Amino acid sequence: MRLIIGNKNYSSWSLRAWLALKANGFIFEEILLPLDTPEFYQRIADLNPSGKVPALLDDELLVWDSLSIMDYLHHCFPKLGIWPTLPSDFALAKSMSAEMHSGLQNLRNAMPMNIRAHWDHFEFSESLQKDITRVQELWTQALTHKDNAGPYLFGANLTGADFMFAPVVARFKTYNVALSVVCQQYSDAVWQHPAMQEWISAALIETDIVDADEVDTSLTLLG
Repeated sequence: MRLIIGNKNYSSWSLRAWLALKANGFIFEEILLPLDTPEFYQRIADLNPSGKVPALLDDELLVWDSLSIMDYLHHCFPKLGIWPTLPSDFALAKSMSAEMHSGLQNLRNAMPMNIRAHWDHFEFSESLQKDITRVQELWTQALTHKDNAGPYLFGANLTGADFMFAPVVARFKTYNVALSVVCQQYSDAVWQHPAMQEWISAALIETDIVDADEVDTSLTLLG
């Protein structure tokens, strides 16, 4: 398998697919294309006609979009539990993931993923705060659903829903978002997962700058 991704500091969609593979022990070749560069646009056209990352190449098969990659892995390796097996948990996990995939635009636009940066003080607009509140509602619903003992959204192991929200965990760290106790515990668990830590460590030593994802030059840079 080969996974085409963008910069680890910035590429939220790449993080989702990469975590799905890494956290489940897959051995794969990583092809990192620096975002918003001539190299990216020259190479991505040959690798993925959609022009976007991530994309998974499994022999001759191309699978693109994070959710599609997760679904493909789930169907090929159902025992991994990339999606929950109980129908009620599956429905909730997929609904949450779909909302993250197509919604919460204020959060995604105002708070781009930037692992190397940190805000001590960040101004949250009313529309942005609404999205932050919605994320916490979704997390709390899953974390308190039936017999979930955590620490993740659907139990002891990461699932597709956790992969989908991992970039939000990173955003909440960068922009110093105050969370409820249960959501903070969940956020810390995802942040501390070995696969997530591996991604973070790589992101912190990157030097490329993607201007569109640098909210302001007054950011405090980490690493």
